[in-house]
Amino acid sequence: MRIKLLALLLGFFCAANVFAQSHSNEIGLQTDNDSYLLQGSDRYYTDGIFIYFRHALKVKDNETNLANKVLGFEFGQKIFNPQSGSIFYKGADQEYLVDRPFAGYLYAGATLNLLYKDESNLKLGAQIGVVGPAALGKEVQDYVHDNFGFYHPSGWEYQIKNEAELNLSAEYNKLLTRGSWIDLTFSGYANLGNGFSGLGVGPLVRVGSFNQLFNSVSTQSSAIKNQTATPLHEHELFFYYKPMFNYVAYDATIQGGLFDKHDDPNSLEITRNKEPFIFSNQLGVAISTSRFVIDAAAIFHTKDVKEMVQSHQWGSVTALYRFK
Repeated sequence: MRIKLLALLLGFFCAANVFAQSHSNEIGLQTDNDSYLLQGSDRYYTDGIFIYFRHALKVKDNETNLANKVLGFEFGQKIFNPQSGSIFYKGADQEYLVDRPFAGYLYAGATLNLLYKDESNLKLGAQIGVVGPAALGKEVQDYVHDNFGFYHPSGWEYQIKNEAELNLSAEYNKLLTRGSWIDLTFSGYANLGNGFSGLGVGPLVRVGSFNQLFNSVSTQSSAIKNQTATPLHEHELFFYYKPMFNYVAYDATIQGGLFDKHDDPNSLEITRNKEPFIFSNQLGVAISTSRFVIDAAAIFHTKDVKEMVQSHQWGSVTALYRFK
């Protein structure tokens, strides 16, 4: 189903009118899945779906340092499995196979992206959501597997228990150096909340035809209200590489709810122990016209749980449509 959806979006993209002017609104979706890498895996961060709406705000005359401002809204779900979505073996569930907890995370959020003329930006975000059965991870995975010819999942009775989440985030990027077809950017983020807390830093390398960071796919700022500088290119087409060193202070999809004591003898919940340090690699290609944005990437993570038997990876595809 998702492969057909991506093909349809790509068809719209190819047929787009690429000669229209810049637009201040964009809407679209992102889909993550480990099956996109064609390795036959179904484990760990196994599925994600996100819907985005972004609106570029007008830069006022007294905001002399700003080049662009983008207000964003999003709705999303993430689903996590152990090394397999089914731990049923030889007539019974095998709890020892739960090397990463079953968990779902469902949320709605908003962001404010402040993009400066010196090609730095500060993106602030807030999410409210829930981890646990109320996130509907089991129901979504059961529906997809049962209706599209996959195995039936088992083991969700051991999933992380319900807890409401409030998570805040901040992301910062700053251009370091640029040539005619390559540039280097510092990138960092910090998360704080009862669901996810931590931070990360690393470089971003872009190769190809790219625009300034205040009007680029790279900083989720392809929507723009009033153009304050001439873009480097009419359209973007570039490859990128983004390695990142991450510190994890808390992750509710691994450790369970922050405010839950996890001592209920009647609960089947299985939690695990997070790895505090994670190294990730992201490789991708981004394309933007005046109407459409496509970003496809492969992400490779070291183990984020001490009990995990192997590292994990997944593919991510984002498609956005821009309009007035």
